[in-house]
Amino acid sequence: MSILTHEVIWREIAARRIVVDPFLPDQVGPASIDLHLGNTFWLFENRHVVHEVCEESDFTQLTHSIETDQGVLLQSGETVLGLTRERVTLAPSLCGWLEGRSRFARLGLAVHVTAGFMQPGIDNRQVLEMTNLGPTPLQLRPGVRICQLVIERCEGEATYRGRFVSQ
Repeated sequence: MSILTHEVIWREIAARRIVVDPFLPDQVGPASIDLHLGNTFWLFENRHVVHEVCEESDFTQLTHSIETDQGVLLQSGETVLGLTRERVTLAPSLCGWLEGRSRFARLGLAVHVTAGFMQPGIDNRQVLEMTNLGPTPLQLRPGVRICQLVIERCEGEATYRGRFVSQ
């Protein structure tokens, strides 16, 4: 596998093997595509019960969703789930990784704590697992270029058909 660079990303966009919607040309960097934070969030509820981690685990049992153009305040040590504004479609020969941006990491914000892999053939918006690792509360606002998508070419082709195919 190899990481796609600026010119190759543009060729794949032109061929519709990468689709980002909505999209602005300045989102394409040297080897990634910036994605914006949308206005859908899942806030964790403070529960005092044990939740079993298993294949049937469902984050919606621990959270409630909100839509807000004001964003959310993320206290030190808290985690919130957010949805990208963009819907990303990758060809079956491409996969990707969601990565935080260094400007926000320096504030203590981990934009994608885990599960940042984007399967080949996906066609959905991405859930971001954001945690404030710093000591200062952080205000997360929709519209901020919160993360970047790094795209790799696969050996062979596959299409994701898993549990979150339609998110």
